[in-house]
Amino acid sequence: MTPPLTSGDICWLMLATFGASMAVMVPLSYGVAVRVTELAPGRDEMLGFVIGAAQLVYLLASPLVGIWSDGTRSRWGRRTPFLYLGAAVGLVGVVIVGAAPSLLVLGFGWVLGMSGWSIVGAALQNLQADKLPEAQRGKVSALTGLMSQVGPVIGIGIAYAVSSSTMLVLVVPGVIGALLIAAFPLVKAEGSSLELPRRAPATVRSIVLSYGFSVRRYPDFAWVWVGRFVFFVGLYFNTTFGTFFYAQRLGLTVRDVAGVVAAIGLVGVVAAATGSLAGGFLSDRLRRRRPFVLVAALLFAGGSVVLATAWSLPHIVAGSMLVQLAIAMYATVDQAIAYAVLPERDQAGRYMAVLQFAQRIPSAVAPVVAGVVITVGSAGDVKNFTLLYLTGAVFALLGGLIVLLKVKAAR
Repeated sequence: MTPPLTSGDICWLMLATFGASMAVMVPLSYGVAVRVTELAPGRDEMLGFVIGAAQLVYLLASPLVGIWSDGTRSRWGRRTPFLYLGAAVGLVGVVIVGAAPSLLVLGFGWVLGMSGWSIVGAALQNLQADKLPEAQRGKVSALTGLMSQVGPVIGIGIAYAVSSSTMLVLVVPGVIGALLIAAFPLVKAEGSSLELPRRAPATVRSIVLSYGFSVRRYPDFAWVWVGRFVFFVGLYFNTTFGTFFYAQRLGLTVRDVAGVVAAIGLVGVVAAATGSLAGGFLSDRLRRRRPFVLVAALLFAGGSVVLATAWSLPHIVAGSMLVQLAIAMYATVDQAIAYAVLPERDQAGRYMAVLQFAQRIPSAVAPVVAGVVITVGSAGDVKNFTLLYLTGAVFALLGGLIVLLKVKAAR
C-alpha cells in the first residue's frame, strides 16, 4: 500500500508546481506575444504558429522523455534528474526568445523553452503518480492545481513590474521558477531508484509502441484521453490569444496589457482557489469525480460566452473568473481521474506522457486553427474573437460530457 505524503512533502510539491507554472505561463500568456508584436507588428496570427510549433515538438518528444524517465536508475531517483534538466533547458530557451532577432529564432527559442518547462511539469506529475495513494489524489491535485493557477498570476505581476525590459519579463519568472524547482529535491529527496528492476533497453519498436496503448484493454483511460483532448481544444481557443483579445477589447497596446492581465489574474486567484479546492476536496469526500468534470465544462462554456460578448473591463473580469474557476476545477478532478485509471503504474511516466498527448495535440493544433478563426469576417486589425470564444465553449462542453458519460472506473 502506498504511504501518504506528509504535509511537508505536499508543501514542497506545491512550491515546485508554483515555480514551474510561473516559468512556463508568463512567456506563453504574455512574453512571447510581446516579442511577436515587436518582430511582426499587426501579425497576431503568427503567435499561433510560434506556440503551435513548440507544442508539436514536445508532443513528439514527450513519450521518449517518459520512457527515459521510467528507466532512469540513479541515487537521486527517476524523476529528479528531469527536474534539473528541464529547468536548465527552459532557462536557455527564454533567453533566446528575449534576444531573438527574427520570428524564426524566436520560434526556436520557444521550442526549447516550452520543452524544458514541460519536462519539469511532466516530472512533477510523474512523482505524484508514483507516490500518491487514492485517498490523497483529489486533495493533492487540488493544491497543486491551485498553485498552477496562482503561479502565472504572480508571474504576470512580476512581468508588469519589469515590463520596460522584455528580456526581464521572460527571464525573471524563469529564474524564480528554476530556483523553486531545484530546491524541491534538495529538501524533499525523491529517493534512490537504483534498487528498482532494470528495464529492457528501448528499441525502435518499443519506442513506436510507447506512443499508443490498447483501447480495448484500457477503455476508461481511452475515454479520459478523448475527453481531455476535446476540452483542451476549447481551452486553447480561449487562452492562446488572450493578450491580443484584451488589447482589442479594451483599446490598449499589447505591452500595456500586462497590468490588466495581472489585475484580472489576481481576481481570478479567488475563483481558481474555489475551483481547485471545491473540486479536489469535495470529490474526495463525496467519492464522485465525473460530475465535477461536467460542472467545470458548463462553467467554462458560460465564461467563454461572457467573454465573447465582452467590451468592458467588468464584463471581461466576470467572464475570466468563470473560466478560471472552471479550468481549476477541471484540472484538479480530471487529474485525479487520470491517476485512478492509469493502466500500469510501473510505467507511469510513459502513460502520463501518452495522456499528455490529449493536451499537447490541442496545444499544437488549436493555436494554428484559432489564428485562422480570428480572421473569419475580420476587418483590418479587428479580429473575430467572438467566433473564437463561442467555438471554444462548444468544445469544452463536449469534453465534459464525454468524461461524464463514458468513463466507468471512476465514479
